[in-house]
This record gives sequence, C-alpha cells and structure tokens, in this order.
Amino acid sequence: MSRGKMVDAVKAGRILVSDGAWGTFLQKKGLQPGACPELWCVDRPADVLDIARSYIAAGADMIETDSFGGTRYKLQHYGLADRVAEINRAAAALSREAAGPDRWVIASVGPTGQMTLMGDVTEAELQDAFKEQAVALAAGGADGLCIETMTALDEAAAAVRAARENTACEVICTFTFDRSVTGTYRTMMGVSPTAAAQVALAAGAHIIGTNCGNGMERMVEIVRELRAAAPQTPILVHANAGLPKNVGGVDIFPESPADMAARVPALVAAGANIIGGCCGTTPAHIAALRAAVAALGKA
Repeated sequence: MSRGKMVDAVKAGRILVSDGAWGTFLQKKGLQPGACPELWCVDRPADVLDIARSYIAAGADMIETDSFGGTRYKLQHYGLADRVAEINRAAAALSREAAGPDRWVIASVGPTGQMTLMGDVTEAELQDAFKEQAVALAAGGADGLCIETMTALDEAAAAVRAARENTACEVICTFTFDRSVTGTYRTMMGVSPTAAAQVALAAGAHIIGTNCGNGMERMVEIVRELRAAAPQTPILVHANAGLPKNVGGVDIFPESPADMAARVPALVAAGANIIGGCCGTTPAHIAALRAAVAALGKA
C-alpha cells in the first residue's frame, strides 16, 4: 500500500493529522436522540461518507469510522446485536472509500459500557466482543483500530489483545482523563496516564494516546506524562474544542479553529505525533491543525 504504516511515518519525523468529531456531525445531519448512530452506515451511507470526505478534504491524513458503539453490548440496546459484522464492515468500507489509497482508516472502537468490577461481564467475554468488532472492521478495509475513550485498564487491554490477535491492523489505544483538584489526571476509574501507557503497551498497542474530556491546553500536560512513560511510542491526541459550556441547554465548545491550532507547537513539543479533534471539532478545526503542522515543517 502506498500509505505504508502510521508508525513508520511517525518514525520518519512526520506529524500526522487525524480527523474531528463524528457524533455532532451526525446530529447536524439529522440523527435523533435515542437513535443508533452506527446503523447509519447501513441505512444512510451517503451521509456517513460525506462526513468522512469532509475531513479528508480538510487535510486529514487519517479518518475514523462511524463504529464507536459497534460492539454487541452497545448494539443490543437497539436490537442489533446480531448485526455487528454487517454494521462494522460497512462503517470501515465507507471510510475506506473516502480515504482513497493514500490516507489511513483508523476504525473507532469505543467502550462496551460493561464493567468486570461490577460482575457485568468477564474479561474473556469482553475480548470476544471486541474480536467480533475488530475482525469486521479489518474486513471492511481498516488500516488501524482506534480503541478510544477508555477508562478501565482491563477493558482497554482486552480490546487491544483482541485487535492484535485477530487482525493485521495497527492498534491505537487512547484513554479519557479528567483533571483532579490537585492537578493530576485520572480516568473515571482512577487510572493515571502512566498506568494507561504501561498497560496498553503490555497488551500490544502500537500507538497510545488520549482523547475527549479536555481541550488542547490540558492535553499538553497529559502528553508530557504519556511521553515520560513511553519515550519511543507514537502518541495520538484527539482533543475537544475546549471544555463545553452549557448555553440554553446546549453544550457549546468554545475553542475556535485558530485557538486549537495555536497550541499545536506546544503539543508537538510535549511529544504528540498524531493530532486531531474530538467533541466540538469540525472540518474547519482540522484544516487549521493541518496548517499549523505544515508551518512546523513536519507534514
């Protein structure tokens, strides 16, 4: 493949640009509360393809997929647990079409909503569910699997192992951290960036990182800790467009494309190798990140 491996591109000194938010984009296109976003890959593929193409047109080197809630545990809430393979394969195929031969598809794999700590599920059952999703995403054309928004070490490790053992995809694993009153960062389950990095790498992740929960400024602090824990590993960041503010019952993300782009040099200096957006970001934000990376001479 002409695009090669993401890890090799990073080793060659490139800073790669990822895509932006999918959920808010789907909502703008008419996704209703309580509806299944992933089913759009089958029922409204043109709209999903348009989102992927919008980010590619903005300059993204890689594109995610509309498959964040694509495990059987999430799809069962919509009566779709028996359509995991169909939906995920379609999700990857749409982003593959948008990406073309030179851009990467990093298929989204989100949490299941199940907790081993509470006895909801065993780690083996989690791994089996992630295997089912991962195999379908790989079959649809994914280059990488972006296991994201993780908060629990056992679930993240199960997802990484499922991806490594059953596909040839590069595996990304990112966690979502909140800042404590003391200024440290922890996931909802109390996991530090250092522990997250160590467990993800031990499970076999090729790329680690952080997504959601924070704007670019706080991501700089998290990346510094990840880099200290993993000096040689590529680090991906999908930052929110700032911390949301509720205005009239609607969450508004305050950071403009220029605001986010202004922090790219600091993020790269902290150790980030792949930079994109999460909640509140748009193709305009990605285009600004693309320009900021180009200005560093690392595109």
